[in-house]
Amino acid sequence: MLEPRIVRMPPLAEGEWLNGRPFTNSQLRGKVVLVDFWDYTCINCLRTLPYLKQWHQRYAEHGLVIIGIHTPEFRFAQFRHHLEAAVVEFEIPYPILLDNQQKNWSQFAAKAWPTKFLVDADGYVRFQRQGEGYYQETERAIQTLLRLSQPNLPLPDLLPPLRAEDSAGAVCYRPTPELHAGFQGGGLFGGALGNPEGYIPNSSVIYQLPPVKTWQAGRFYVDGIWRAWPEALAFAGEQGGEVVLPYSAVSVNAVLAPTADPVETALELRPTEAEPVVEVVQDGRYLTKMAAGSDVMWGKDGCSYVHIDRPRMVNLVTNPDFESHTLRLIFQARGLALYAFTFTGCVASPDNPHGADTFKMP
Repeated sequence: MLEPRIVRMPPLAEGEWLNGRPFTNSQLRGKVVLVDFWDYTCINCLRTLPYLKQWHQRYAEHGLVIIGIHTPEFRFAQFRHHLEAAVVEFEIPYPILLDNQQKNWSQFAAKAWPTKFLVDADGYVRFQRQGEGYYQETERAIQTLLRLSQPNLPLPDLLPPLRAEDSAGAVCYRPTPELHAGFQGGGLFGGALGNPEGYIPNSSVIYQLPPVKTWQAGRFYVDGIWRAWPEALAFAGEQGGEVVLPYSAVSVNAVLAPTADPVETALELRPTEAEPVVEVVQDGRYLTKMAAGSDVMWGKDGCSYVHIDRPRMVNLVTNPDFESHTLRLIFQARGLALYAFTFTGCVASPDNPHGADTFKMP
């Protein structure tokens, strides 16, 4: 389970720290160190946080040091005040190192968010896992390394799964892949915009929804006036801009911001006085309580919406099962920006004997 004592932990690059004093490698010698590369808008990272917080609570007094290295996926996440708000929101108790220039990301050769490196008391990297999951495997490795220097250390039983979909017997379907909205988004041809007008970088374009029969999986479509930025697509009208997303998943999340303009983001400015509201409609109707995501609110008229007062990931929809739907987002303020959609596909299923790594195509 543990890797041999061959590769030493690279030195931590200089950067700003939150939640405590800076660490150097020499100060960490004698400790078991868990380095977690994450981003506060990454759904897989956020789903891992409850386990990291529990491990900090369980093992910090026995010599475990958790360091969250925050390597931004989007430019706005480089600004300290946005990360400070996220640390408060998610109640993160361990130190966070800001890796805005990706120096630590490069030195550790990280490839994805999240990635965890577990380092023994002598400074050797002994365990590495990429993505969410592997929670009991990771905790077992933590306990093993703690006991190498303290053989008789009394330790608790491994944490039970903190979510039903993390339990053995869960079924993981293959959801719609992550979609990026800017013209420099992932993939060979940039972002995932499906309109035939395509992207015209740094310009405002009047878009019209194409016919439903032309919609494709793994694309989203817009209607109204929109401006294409490298990382985002921002609504450039006054109200009522639409984003339409056909998808297959359990939950849908979106990275949204009040503005895509880097200067306005840095100064926390909003391009309009209108309320930064995005209405959320599924299959032509406002969301029900059963399908609404955790960030959804309701107006007096039953309107389901999310309020975007800072750049963040919001949970739009959590369906009771893996399902296919058409989601419609209605942007009600100029400047509101869409950066990405992410999806989850795992559901609890006690009848499945093969465990949570089973993939079942819909």
